[in-house]
Amino acid sequence: MQIKESLRIALFGLRDHKFRSFLTMLGIIFGTASVITMISIGEGAKKQAMTKYQDLGVSNIIIRDKDLTDADLETVRTKFSQGLSLDDTRAIREIVPGVAGVAPQSEAKLDAMYEDKSAKATVIGVTPEVTNILNYRVDKGTFIDRDHYDRQLKVCVLGANIARELFSYEDPLGRNIKLGDQWFEVTGVLKTKALFTETVGELAARDLNNDVYIPLSTFGKRIPKSNILLSELKQATIKLESSEMLIESADVIKSILTRRHFNNDDFSIIIPYELMEQEKRESRIYNLLLASIAAISLIVGGIGIMNIMLASVMERTQEIGIRRAVGGRRSDIMGQFVTEAMAMSITGGLIGVFLGIVLSLGIGLLTEVKTNLTLYSIFIAFGFSVVVGITFGYLPAKRAADLKPIESIRHE
Repeated sequence: MQIKESLRIALFGLRDHKFRSFLTMLGIIFGTASVITMISIGEGAKKQAMTKYQDLGVSNIIIRDKDLTDADLETVRTKFSQGLSLDDTRAIREIVPGVAGVAPQSEAKLDAMYEDKSAKATVIGVTPEVTNILNYRVDKGTFIDRDHYDRQLKVCVLGANIARELFSYEDPLGRNIKLGDQWFEVTGVLKTKALFTETVGELAARDLNNDVYIPLSTFGKRIPKSNILLSELKQATIKLESSEMLIESADVIKSILTRRHFNNDDFSIIIPYELMEQEKRESRIYNLLLASIAAISLIVGGIGIMNIMLASVMERTQEIGIRRAVGGRRSDIMGQFVTEAMAMSITGGLIGVFLGIVLSLGIGLLTEVKTNLTLYSIFIAFGFSVVVGITFGYLPAKRAADLKPIESIRHE
């Protein structure tokens, strides 16, 4: 009954001072909403980063031919290195244990044209095995298959963005586009891929949705090199049967290539799994930082509750004295004011949760910032708001409980 009575008195107190109670709760409301929104933004960024690295394959090892100046390239060639080649991939497949597949690729920057429309594209020569190694998902049509590769056909698959740029709402399948000075038939369009927003080793920042894929056999015959000294391949992706031996396998691959390239530093090795783990660690720190900044609002809200509750104690000194005089215990007085503080923090927390959910969804819908609303962020924000309310409500409650009945009744 004491708890029920304390709650009743607390609710009456809040009702009698609606505007003041609402202003007191604003700090809790905005603090709770800020925590939810900030964590949602952080989780959205983390989800995008994880998708990006998963597209590279968590059990893959990527070898990139380094971008060298003409002078450095000439120096490397005079030291007998021919750069990354198909022979390198065959050696890796034969020597490195646990290799499940190899996806070599060549690259060239060309203009892609269809009727009166043109776009800058990265033309990539690939083998049919690439779909088993990298996460290429076709939205419509088909990807490069064995028949295309063996017959060196002039066919291509478009990235999502370049398909929209060249064809708008027209169906590109079966149409012919011009890549450089060569005509290719469109056989498929890929689904949208995650963007590389920062440089990852030798994977220069670029929009993967602007890539155009053709058979590697056709690339070697039809796409001329901008420099005769350039390597045969730009990249080779090695898929392992298990991710447990990634580091050891990468060391073996480095040793093989170093020997085959006569100790020339003209390649780099990237392990997406390591990058993904690093991204997870950085995301945790990022989320903690965002949540800490937002939590300051909750603490400010708690201080507001404490200040208003202290003022309330001063206003209601006589009321407290009368309650003590008619038999009210210290615990009853303390329970009354803690309950008031808790009621304000719970109400403010619930409003803040609603506002945080609306803000998170609104930011995701109206801006390019991706958010990911999680249940744990709601529980953390609401739980913290309640703890803040109780913590900062304790001091005013203790002060009220410590008032002496006679002096309280005489208080003017």
